[in-house]
Amino acid sequence: MVPSRPLWHFAALAGLEASVRGTLISVMPLVVHDAMGGAVGASEAYFLVGLVSLSWGLMVPAITRLIPRGYTYSAGCCLYLIATALAYAGTPLTVTLALACNSMATATTFVCFNAYVLDNVEREKLGKVQSLQMVVAAAPWTIGPMGGVWLHALWPPLPFLLAGGFALAQLATFQMLRLGHGKKIAKAEPQGLNPLAFLGRFLTQPRLIAGWSFAVIRSTGWWVYVVYLPYFCIEEGLGPNVGGTALSISNAMLIFSPLILKLARRASVRISVRRAFALCGGLFLLAALVSPLPWASVGVLMAASVLLVTLDVIGGLPFLMSVKPSQRTEMSAIYASFRDVSSVLTPGMAWAVLMVAPTAGIFAATAALMGGAFLMAGRLHPRLGAPRPSRGGEVTT
Repeated sequence: MVPSRPLWHFAALAGLEASVRGTLISVMPLVVHDAMGGAVGASEAYFLVGLVSLSWGLMVPAITRLIPRGYTYSAGCCLYLIATALAYAGTPLTVTLALACNSMATATTFVCFNAYVLDNVEREKLGKVQSLQMVVAAAPWTIGPMGGVWLHALWPPLPFLLAGGFALAQLATFQMLRLGHGKKIAKAEPQGLNPLAFLGRFLTQPRLIAGWSFAVIRSTGWWVYVVYLPYFCIEEGLGPNVGGTALSISNAMLIFSPLILKLARRASVRISVRRAFALCGGLFLLAALVSPLPWASVGVLMAASVLLVTLDVIGGLPFLMSVKPSQRTEMSAIYASFRDVSSVLTPGMAWAVLMVAPTAGIFAATAALMGGAFLMAGRLHPRLGAPRPSRGGEVTT
């Protein structure tokens, strides 16, 4: 029986981490762009950092076996603090190191956080806790991007000081909640120390592969929206503030996460995921086609972000509903790698596109990835996540 903990414990941690990341999310692309001298140089930096953070993310389960999970999560919070200090220096080296620390912090806390959720939340409540986290995170993700850019223009250290304060609050809240070091699995296998040992088990479970792939592709969509939409706006003369403002407005949709989840369950996870990827891909393609009218592209991509929020709510359910208790930490690490894989895939894709096309070409390449996800989602079980009337409303997994 999974031990019960108030869902707000996890929502509080998610909200504080969203405050850290939300404050920096629109500032960092601008800082990187300035430090690296343009979109191509920024793509190179993001690509190299993505390779480092991908390796780190796969190592987190091994780290939690050597260092208790609670200490590992705390170290992740400290990495956020280091990232804010390095980013303010503004040199190519310190900015690159700041990106690496920020990515490592996100991977570390994400793996540990998901393992805590799986240890303490019943499977049928996973969708509820996920939507609750997004509701709590709605305010920092709405205010942070626009506020961070505004604070940076007011006085460059301000957003980094604020993000550092939120990271300290995240660390203090984690200590007060006393989540401990997580549930111990009695028959943990020695090969768990090898971050690649559990990859074979992951590759034999199609539902896990699909859930992870959806996460990679939706994360790529967000990467393009967060990093390359601002670059597009700068190149087209719209200014550096438009991207952050657009992201803030889009993130306000998080408040509707419970409604999105309810509608998704009514239509089935498969139908909802396919519909979201189809519409999102179509809008990214349209944004590329109307790029001669930059404001039109911004508006179309803002519409696409509504579908990205929808995928944030429901896209991970096929993965989370399929994880075995004995593989929680390991599979949480696999799932968390979607951020790092997308952090390699997106700048790598952008780097290649920018060699032959303008920034708007990245929108078309993203649309192609969305189309692939649409086709893959057609293989999901038709009743995934729907209640089973014959078993008292138990969720289909």
